[in-house]
Amino acid sequence: MNIGTQKNAAVIGAGIVGLATAKVLSEKGYRVTVYERHAKAVGASVRNFGMVWPVGQPAGDAYQWAIRSRDTWKTIGAKAGIWHEQVGSLHLAYRETELAVMEDYVALYGNERDCAMLTPEQVAQQSTAAHLTGLKGALWSAEELIVDPREAIAKIAAYLEEQRGVVFKWNTAVSRIVESAVYTAAGDIQRADLIVVCSGADFETLYPELYAASPVTKCKLQMMRLVAQPGNWRIGPSLCGGLSLLHYGSFQAASSISVFREWAEREMPEYLKWGIHVMVSQQGNGELTIGDSHEYGLCPDPFDRQVINTLILNYLSHFTQFKDYQLLESWNGVYAKMTNGSNHLLLRPEENLIILNALGGAGMTLSFGLAEHVFN
Repeated sequence: MNIGTQKNAAVIGAGIVGLATAKVLSEKGYRVTVYERHAKAVGASVRNFGMVWPVGQPAGDAYQWAIRSRDTWKTIGAKAGIWHEQVGSLHLAYRETELAVMEDYVALYGNERDCAMLTPEQVAQQSTAAHLTGLKGALWSAEELIVDPREAIAKIAAYLEEQRGVVFKWNTAVSRIVESAVYTAAGDIQRADLIVVCSGADFETLYPELYAASPVTKCKLQMMRLVAQPGNWRIGPSLCGGLSLLHYGSFQAASSISVFREWAEREMPEYLKWGIHVMVSQQGNGELTIGDSHEYGLCPDPFDRQVINTLILNYLSHFTQFKDYQLLESWNGVYAKMTNGSNHLLLRPEENLIILNALGGAGMTLSFGLAEHVFN
C-alpha cells in the first residue's frame, strides 16, 4: 500500500488482545499506534500459565481460533525469538467419575482432535512428574503449547515495533476517545481511521455506561511459581487435576460431567467455593507455574488468601511428584469475563470504534485467531 493512502489505527492496551489486534491491522496495511498506560504490560496477560489451550475449548469457533492462535504463536515465536514448546497436556484421573468424563471427551472429539485415553503405564512414559499411585488413566492431548508470558508479551511488542512498524506509546494513559480522536492524559491528540479498545477490565474507565450495560464481570485468580527443577528435569506435558474438567467448556458436553460435578460439590465444596482447579505448566527455565482460583465480582479485593494457596498446593501434591516444591513467588491477577456464556465482548459503538475485550482468561489461547476473525 502506498504510504500516502495508509489508514491510521489506534489500539488501546498492550496486553495479548491488543498485540494480536496490532499484528493483524499492521498486516492489513494500517499504520498502527498502541497506547499502554504502564511502562510495560503488567496485567492479566503476564499473570497466567502461558498455556495455549485448545483442549479446553468447545467445538466450533473457539476451538478453531485456538488452533489458529497456537500456530501463530509458533510462527511469531520463531521470528521473535520467543521460547515455546508444544508439550501437550495430561488430565489425570484418580476416580471413575473423572475417567468417565475423559472417555466422553475422546468419544466426542477424537475424530477431530489429536487426543486419546492413556493407561497408567502409558502416562508414566509421557511424564515422570505424574503421580501413579491410584491413577486410573488419563486424557492425553497433543495440541497444547506453552510460552512464558512474561517473556512472550514483551518480545511480541518488540517484534511488532521492529518488524511491522507498530508504534508503541508506553506510559501513556488514554483519557478519552471523542469523534475519531484519542486524547491522552498528557494532552496529546491522535486522529485515527480505526480505534480498537483492548484494555481488559480497564475499559470501564473509558466507557463506564457501556461497561455497566454489558454482561461483564471480573475474575480474580491466585497463582504461584515453584523454583526451577534441579538437573534441568522436565515434567513433559502440562498436568491437570480432575477439577479442571469442571472449568473448561469442552468438557461440559460430556454426558457424565453432571455426575462428577455432584461428587465434587459433595466431597470438595471448599475448592468449588473458591473456583479452584489445579494445573501446572513448566517454563523454559525449568520453573513451574501452578494455580489457580476464580473469584467473581465487579470489585475484587487485592489481597491474596493463604487458604487458597494452601488448597492449591495440597491438591497439586495428589497428582504430581516434582523434584522440588519450593515456592518462588505468588501473585493475583484480574481479568474481565462475560456472564452470558460468550467467550469475548465485541462492541461497535461508533463506525470506526471497536471494543474487543473480556476473553475470560483465554487470551493467550484465543487472541490471535479471534483478532483475525474480527478484522478480516
